[in-house]
Amino acid sequence: MTESDFETDPALAAAVLEVEEHAAQEGWDRPARLYALVDTAALAAQEPDLAALMGLDDASAAGSLTPIEQDQLAPERRLEEVLQTIVWPDEVVGCAAVVERLVLPPDADGQIPDDAAAAEEFARSHPDRQEVRIVAGVTRAGASYCALRLRSHDDPSSVMAGADLVPQLTQLLAATLEPVE
Repeated sequence: MTESDFETDPALAAAVLEVEEHAAQEGWDRPARLYALVDTAALAAQEPDLAALMGLDDASAAGSLTPIEQDQLAPERRLEEVLQTIVWPDEVVGCAAVVERLVLPPDADGQIPDDAAAAEEFARSHPDRQEVRIVAGVTRAGASYCALRLRSHDDPSSVMAGADLVPQLTQLLAATLEPVE
């Protein structure tokens, strides 16, 4: 993670890293999760008792985002399918998702079967597969930020973070924030 990553949208970067840390504490082999990102100052003004419980004051609330975990997604549906059905209310200024995936080396691309079930089995049995936890977040203002943690390097100092690490996922998340016509 570089200093320029935080210059893009520090509130989003902080929220994504907070969600990543929370996911890391819960461990691996978890279902996909979805978070609404709300303006912390607006939340504190609307819910002062909650703000007090969270230990927020005016200074800590200003310019930050609070992740609010949504109901658990149905395990039989992939996150990418669920995102196509989501529309957030205006109070939600951004959203984030956590998903675990298998990643294969680039030289395996030509060997992946076309059939989805066969491709999944191919990935699970590939000797060079890597398990990765992805946390991606976007805002209505167009910012994106991601954090990646490999299971084989499961420590906070090995988390990779940046704005454009998983562009397809951030595009799907951004589409959930577009106004409904």
